[in-house]
Amino acid sequence: MTETLDFERLATWMDDAGLPGAGEPAQVTLLSGGTQNEIYDIRRGEHRAVLRIPPPAAPADRDKGILREWRIIEALGGTDVPHPEAVAVCTDPAVLGRTFYLMGYIDGWSPMQHQDRWPDPFHGDHAARGGLALQLAEGIALLSKVDWQGRGLHDLGRPDGFHDRQVQRWTGFFERVKGREIEGMETATNWLKAHRPLDFVPGLMHGDYQWANVMYRDGGPARLAAIVDWEMGTVGDPKLDLAWMLQGWPEDTSAPEATTSGYVDQRHMPSREQVVAHYAEVSGRQVDDLDYYLVLAQWKLAIVLEQGFQRAGDDFKLQAFGPIVPALMRGAADLAESTGYRG
Repeated sequence: MTETLDFERLATWMDDAGLPGAGEPAQVTLLSGGTQNEIYDIRRGEHRAVLRIPPPAAPADRDKGILREWRIIEALGGTDVPHPEAVAVCTDPAVLGRTFYLMGYIDGWSPMQHQDRWPDPFHGDHAARGGLALQLAEGIALLSKVDWQGRGLHDLGRPDGFHDRQVQRWTGFFERVKGREIEGMETATNWLKAHRPLDFVPGLMHGDYQWANVMYRDGGPARLAAIVDWEMGTVGDPKLDLAWMLQGWPEDTSAPEATTSGYVDQRHMPSREQVVAHYAEVSGRQVDDLDYYLVLAQWKLAIVLEQGFQRAGDDFKLQAFGPIVPALMRGAADLAESTGYRG
């Protein structure tokens, strides 16, 4: 897929922008590709960066999404939030055909690279492994404290009416993709319409915060290197990021089956209660109404995955999505009915 990039034009643009490595040829390696973004490792001499660009066939509004990502990482400069450095952005389609930006290369590792075995020292040292979970929670706790208005992100989202729009938007989305009745949908939806958080302090949120979207520095102790993949970033309610992160967090992290989303080994990690307490301490936000966010997150995830179910082939539906969506929705409804939260 790297043939879609004009290396010479990219190098010329980088030179014109005054970026390091002037005159050096650009060595480009595709890191990942998809319908939303293509991601490339760019090397020029001793200098290294990562390029994010929509694929040629992506809808035109993906260019706006790229600029949205850029605005967020640029605004995070100088904050305590681990994030990629904002290097340069280009909106001229004459260069590579689409809007793109360069961010700093992150020297570290992703949990997605180690789904079968944590890297050392986290594989054998259970205390060190626990630090991975606390760092995960700390990343969004620090994000929630960013002065988004002071950093020019006042128009990034619409915090007024955020929770009303969440229910309206995703209920409408479900009706558009709906191909079957899902038990618990009506119960969870009605509960969300009737309840609100105890308080709502708008803040910057990632929108898809999970193990797959962070990177850690090599070696111990656990240190978050960067939060990545900001395409869902907005100004909303940061505690929804916390609840999204907690999807499937095991009740007993000492149990052999302690995994989340089927891809990360969470044995011997802090309990959900400990992780939430760490988030509250760092963020300064109260978490007494966390059940509301857990219902919202589980309900929303079920709806998102229902689209995948409706688009997938028959065999894949049965094996992958068939039981997951109803289980999530039933879980959201059960939590809604059982919670003592009355916001």
